[in-house]
Amino acid sequence: MYLCFMHLKRKYLSKIKENMKWFPCVVIIGPRQVGKTTLVRDMIQSTKGVFMYLDLELDSDLDKLSDPETFLRRHADKTIIIDEVQRSPKLFPLLRALIDLDNRPGRFILLGSASPALIQDSSESLAGRIAFVEVHPFDVMETDRRIKMNQVWLKGGFPAPLLGKSPLQNWMANYTRTYIESDLPQLGFPANRNVSRKIWAMLAHYHGNLVNYSELAKSLEISVNTAKSYVHFLENAFLIRSLPSWHENMGKRLVKAPKVYLRDSGILHYFLDIADDEALQLHPKLGSSWEGFVIEQIAAQLEDEFRFYFYRTHDGAELDLVLEKRGKKVAAIEIKMGSKVSLSKGNMIAFQDLNCKHQFVITLKSDTYTLSNGAIVCDLKTFLKSYLPKI
Repeated sequence: MYLCFMHLKRKYLSKIKENMKWFPCVVIIGPRQVGKTTLVRDMIQSTKGVFMYLDLELDSDLDKLSDPETFLRRHADKTIIIDEVQRSPKLFPLLRALIDLDNRPGRFILLGSASPALIQDSSESLAGRIAFVEVHPFDVMETDRRIKMNQVWLKGGFPAPLLGKSPLQNWMANYTRTYIESDLPQLGFPANRNVSRKIWAMLAHYHGNLVNYSELAKSLEISVNTAKSYVHFLENAFLIRSLPSWHENMGKRLVKAPKVYLRDSGILHYFLDIADDEALQLHPKLGSSWEGFVIEQIAAQLEDEFRFYFYRTHDGAELDLVLEKRGKKVAAIEIKMGSKVSLSKGNMIAFQDLNCKHQFVITLKSDTYTLSNGAIVCDLKTFLKSYLPKI
């Protein structure tokens, strides 16, 4: 499993090493259990240089930083790797000061579970001195020759359930329980464990739909603003994706509420009690599950300069995904399950409204052809391999 994992995650090692050539500090972010620590340990073995690794979940390593300035100055000749750095937020101002005195590239590598505090503190304290590398769960471009796409969709992209022999539901039960009881509180999530589980499960049922914050707030017995803050926190922890509506002023009455997706399809299926492919195919959330899966596969291939939206008007025009690059919309995409594509009137109007250079209908399995409006129909793998790199 380890060798398979490292082969598939090679692209992240390249990003990390490249950024180390230019930036004093590289931050590797992503959800728990996605493989950040394994990546860094492999990099230590395969890269020339002197490294010191600290895991702040170990009391012995945390004690080494009781006087962090003295310790870090003493080891200034090494690349210092600090895992779970969000456990010691006081480090960020100190790192900035040390880097200002010595801004050699590759001095520090920080790993964190993408908490809001991690992103905010590191961005503000180390602006101009830092590069981020986001590690995604496995995607179909990484597992193309090893694991069938339907297995990635069903199990999600976390290495343990996808590459190992652990039953999906058992691993997910332990993962979500640990996240709720330990990880989220450590990251600063203010809700208690009962509210945490309930909001996560409710968002699974919202998956692919507009978020109704009033309904969430009423069910959780909290204010609307608090419900919004909880959703925002889970988004910054890379557990969900909140997709805003396309906002360009086009003289249309646009829907303003965001759509929400659980980012990992395996976690989604756990909360929906989907244990195998047969249950998935029969579930009423099948189409929404596929839609979210496609969006995450696209996101895993794109750089930070892209932004994701959906398009919907009050008159019924809608498309699942609008890609924006450097402030300009570059692609309009509809996501379909079936091999026979039949666009609704609302889809056709939306393609016309957006008038993007690149228009696609992405399917689970179909031939590649062009519709009368110029939109290209293709399956997911064809889109990722042949079309997405050209956008």
